[in-house]
Amino acid sequence: MLTCPICQQALSTVDGGVACPSGHRFDRARHGYLNLLPVQHKNSRDPGDNQAMVEARRRFLEAGHYAPLAKRLAELALERNPQRWLDIGCGEGYYTAQIADALPEADGYALDISREAVKRACRRAPQLSWLIASMARIPLADTSCQFLASVFSPLDWQQAQRLLTPGGGLMRVGPSSEHLMQLREKLYDQVRDYSDDKHLALVPDGMRLAHSETLNFDLQLTSPEARADLLAMTPHGWRASAERRAAVIAEPLEVSVAIRYDWFERR
Repeated sequence: MLTCPICQQALSTVDGGVACPSGHRFDRARHGYLNLLPVQHKNSRDPGDNQAMVEARRRFLEAGHYAPLAKRLAELALERNPQRWLDIGCGEGYYTAQIADALPEADGYALDISREAVKRACRRAPQLSWLIASMARIPLADTSCQFLASVFSPLDWQQAQRLLTPGGGLMRVGPSSEHLMQLREKLYDQVRDYSDDKHLALVPDGMRLAHSETLNFDLQLTSPEARADLLAMTPHGWRASAERRAAVIAEPLEVSVAIRYDWFERR
């Protein structure tokens, strides 16, 4: 199932980690994950989300603010009932763990490029295979997965298509144009508009959109900590001015959550 990120040969379990026939070895960290991101594939010393961003997202999600979003994702995963699945860009594992709970008999994998995120994710569902790895070089074998999840994450469509079995699919979860509109209106003089389906132009031949739905609910953020964490876990936390961010944190906020679920099947 796992492949070497250097030579793409199969990885086998050895004492304390995994190794390929060419002798490339990767040790398992004490937290339980495998680091399959060689230094030559890194764009920085510690790529991905840093500790502060990961902790902000963990606090916000564990407070239950996005619980309906995660619940629906788990339901959609269970409807498809795969034997093997992968969460691409798993972050600190909040959504991953709920997919795992819905699919207790399936073989589950999760990866992220952020070491800080994966370190925390391992604690949520130790039965899964947690990986530090590049989304552009996913170290799993061709046609090895029936279900892929991509939640608020960048996506390499060619990698996704390579991993899927015929008839398998990718569940892409992302914001629609109305997502967090009230927050964006407070942060910017002019809110940038975008099309809800612009990502469809990137779908490669051989993949088809088989199902799409949206989830909408209102969120009451009454504590300054929750508002600060929401800012820290979104791009708005560094795009907006310090004055606008401070104003958001200072006052209670009601925001609209608007999420789109798209299921793409490999023909």
